Amino acid sequence: MIRYINTPLGTMIAVTDGEAIISLDFTDEVSMNDHSDHPLLLQLEKELGEYFVGKRASFSLPLNPTGTPFQKSVWNTLITIAYGQTITYAEEAKRFGNPKATRAVANANGRNPIAILIPCHRVIATGGGLGGYSGGIEKKEFLLRLESEKSSH
Repeated sequence: MIRYINTPLGTMIAVTDGEAIISLDFTDEVSMNDHSDHPLLLQLEKELGEYFVGKRASFSLPLNPTGTPFQKSVWNTLITIAYGQTITYAEEAKRFGNPKATRAVANANGRNPIAILIPCHRVIATGGGLGGYSGGIEKKEFLLRLESEKSSH
């Protein structure tokens, strides 16, 4: 089941399997033929709205991203990064338990199917550069700015 959600960053497409959110991504294509009112998708839309106005720092929805066991472990590490905080890819690899896996961890971040809720935008390059973001660097900058402004209040 699919729902299109309007955000300050543009339209996002959310997908549920009926038990959990399995995908949340940015999209340019909107087809209202596939616009579900499933309770999980409605709750996601509500929580995203709260997040974007600074009233929500964490999400309550069940997540079930599709990926390899390695990717899922990396994504579980991402969920431990606090709202308004950033870490480097090298630090993420250490938290993950394999300091030598920086490149593999970064690649897994790039395959994260649930944007924002699994906060790969909170990982930056060593030296302070933003690194990559599948939604585009301008979206990553927006999310980091939003979180840093709201967490400093």
